[in-house]
Amino acid sequence: MSDDHPTSGSEVPAEHAPGERAARRPLSLDPVELGFTPRKPVPWLAPFLLISTGIRTLLAMLFGAYLDKRELQNALDSKIARQVGPDGGLWLDYVADLGDGFNGTYSVAYLLAQRELEVDGHRLPRAQTLVMGGDQVYPSAAYEAYEDRCKGPYQAALPVAPPERPTLFAVPGNHDWYDGLTAFLRLFVRSRDRHFGGWGTGQSRSYFAVELPADWWLLGLDDQSGSYLDDPQLAYFDEVARRLGPQSKIILAVPAPTWVKSVDHPTAYDSIDYFIRTILAPTGAHVRLLISGDLHHYARYAGPERQLITCGGGGAYLYPTHKLPERIEVPPKDTLSRRASATRPYDLVARYPDAARSRRYGWGIFPRLPFRNPGFTTLLGALHTLLMLAMAGVTANRTGSTEQRLFSVPLVIMLGVTLLGAAFFAKPPTAGGKRHVRHWILGVSHGLAQVGLAAAGTWAWLALPFYDWPWPLPAAAAAVVYGPVIGLVSSQVVAAYLLVAGSFGVNVNELFAGQGIEDSKSFLRMRIDPDGSLTIYPIAVDRVSRDWQLNPDESPTASWLTPKSTLTPRLAEPPVTLD
Repeated sequence: MSDDHPTSGSEVPAEHAPGERAARRPLSLDPVELGFTPRKPVPWLAPFLLISTGIRTLLAMLFGAYLDKRELQNALDSKIARQVGPDGGLWLDYVADLGDGFNGTYSVAYLLAQRELEVDGHRLPRAQTLVMGGDQVYPSAAYEAYEDRCKGPYQAALPVAPPERPTLFAVPGNHDWYDGLTAFLRLFVRSRDRHFGGWGTGQSRSYFAVELPADWWLLGLDDQSGSYLDDPQLAYFDEVARRLGPQSKIILAVPAPTWVKSVDHPTAYDSIDYFIRTILAPTGAHVRLLISGDLHHYARYAGPERQLITCGGGGAYLYPTHKLPERIEVPPKDTLSRRASATRPYDLVARYPDAARSRRYGWGIFPRLPFRNPGFTTLLGALHTLLMLAMAGVTANRTGSTEQRLFSVPLVIMLGVTLLGAAFFAKPPTAGGKRHVRHWILGVSHGLAQVGLAAAGTWAWLALPFYDWPWPLPAAAAAVVYGPVIGLVSSQVVAAYLLVAGSFGVNVNELFAGQGIEDSKSFLRMRIDPDGSLTIYPIAVDRVSRDWQLNPDESPTASWLTPKSTLTPRLAEPPVTLD
């Protein structure tokens, strides 16, 4: 194993950095000038996106082992990086779930790139090391999506490297895995042009180890494609472990907060527990901080040994905090692993946004669902129009048994589609955790509510003169008049279902994904002092900027765009210090 020591404060001037071209500053906000197209937030309930995402997820489940490139990475160099600031300490940033709509993503990138932030009286200089914690792009890992939703905004925030030449490390998340890590490896793991905007890329594989000041270490795991760690990755960290000892303190960056997910899926934490138990524990090293994205909020669990932090507020839609368990056991006692570590309790001590604000956000589903997801509302309108025509046909042809049977066939089909669609929307086939029955009950109840709405809509439609018009005018009138109205009403039934189901812990993700809330973003700025103390500053952004202008500052490292209204970061909780 070779060593790579990209130490902060390099003497190589930014404009002469190997493989890095000075970025020409844009003259307008036109995509041709910017070099990328700022994107709107992903409409997660758009019908075609739901279908394509479902297909990608299915393909990843079926063929993930065949697309897994981690075994092939054994042919790549196995470097251990080293990051130390000029004063013997280090400033370290962590951001995750960032490649979504431009306003949210760039607001966070802009703050990360500034020379200094003043947050609640603390002066926090720009970090010398940046860690991206997963899901650098949405909804899929296409190279164009990376350019528009991730690399482009970050280059606009920090066009070229400042003199201290900050370094970037990235952990792949599930969305980065949808193409088998192809685009991720091209962007973050490369042998030439090793830069990402003004950040130099510091890793040689999809996982990494970084030696930090004062016996701190940063380890980034890649266990997203399954519940195991591949052999080359374990061999890599075996070599890293040779450098660790009882004095070593570990920051472990992982793709998902499995300590929370294991509440419903007890085996979710097994991979991390195996890594800590078999690789790190024999060295005597102490894992002081486990950090992850994947859930788009900030939450901190404190326990007797370490802190467990979720910080996925880098740009993607807000995920609620009011359904988080107040206490968790890690590893869970009911895991199937026969050699799990000793279980210890962890308490939820901080979250952002707070529970009350998160609940208020949930009620916003009623206005946001139809207007943030017009395709979904249109689909509901089309399905309800077909269901109404089938019901109306049966109602208007009760006297003739032959005709009734002919009209009843499409009605049975539409009723089946409605009930099955509502049930599968609650995800019972994949909800293999402890709430499996709850999914079925809520899903079927939602389907019956939609059928009841269809019956009421049919009664109202038959009371109008449209149905007596000569064919095909009734169908045309239904599409033009009935469809938009029933689509909007049906979307409110879906919204009510999501709000009720969310209170039972079902479809919580859809409750907030359907709203696409851009505000309440977060990231971490951490300081390792030369004496070995680690201070964590959880930075919250209550409202992202929605209007941007060209930056009059023409210096090479200045952000291309600045917010028209001031971005005001604050602390999500007081600084947390680990010794």
